Amino acid sequence: MQTNPASPAPVPVPSYSSLVAVGDSFTEGMSDQLPDGSYRGWADLLAARMAAAVPGFRYANLAVRGKLIGQIVDEQVDVAASMGAEVITLVGGLNDTLRPSCDMGRVRGLLTEAVERLAPSCEQLVLMRSPGRRGPVLERFRPRMEELFDCVEDLAARHGALVVDLYGAPSLADPRLWDVDRLHLTAEGHRRVAEAVWQTLGHPPEDPQWRTPVPPSAPPAWAARRVADLRFTRRHLLPWIGRRLTGRSSGDGRAAKRPELLPYDGV
Repeated sequence: MQTNPASPAPVPVPSYSSLVAVGDSFTEGMSDQLPDGSYRGWADLLAARMAAAVPGFRYANLAVRGKLIGQIVDEQVDVAASMGAEVITLVGGLNDTLRPSCDMGRVRGLLTEAVERLAPSCEQLVLMRSPGRRGPVLERFRPRMEELFDCVEDLAARHGALVVDLYGAPSLADPRLWDVDRLHLTAEGHRRVAEAVWQTLGHPPEDPQWRTPVPPSAPPAWAARRVADLRFTRRHLLPWIGRRLTGRSSGDGRAAKRPELLPYDGV
């Protein structure tokens, strides 16, 4: 008599009960703007999914736009470590690589310090290779960015952290997934990042094609591109360069949007 082989055991679905997000504008949620002017972003979207699966889920988001890795270590890391969350996400250092003068040895050292303090304080630390839009402004900084991401990979291997590879995702290199400032993702970009982290944590995919680029569209006319370039230079690039040269930050004096680990009922 022929018998059917035993069915494979189902893969257990994670049931993390708390999340703390640490970082800069990318994790704060710029430029995924809500009608009230506040920012949502991938971390809020991820927290909403996790909260839907686990009653009493708690969430804190300590990220503040413009923060350098030293500021993240000084202002966010110990706070996050003290919360006792099961999952902590850490994304930082990219703002440092975009500064005119950047000591990559110091950046690597501070990122190492952050990971060494956060990894023992949670069940799962999540790091990222940040998404990288292509373009002439960022090309000169790309070697620094890739040195940072190599450090992320090394730290993850040494401390049991997960790495979400956004840098290698074709979809997130598409200019249409970036806001007009060309530094922050659109709402669709943040949605795809939330999906990437969700899957990396071991949850079943809701969008298996998040890496797939959006369908092609007709490129804008030459005149429209020039107008957009001039608007970008005036409204975003020149102020950004000015802050870099004077040591100012868009996050100066700004508090975290969710500074306490509290129950979260979704976005």
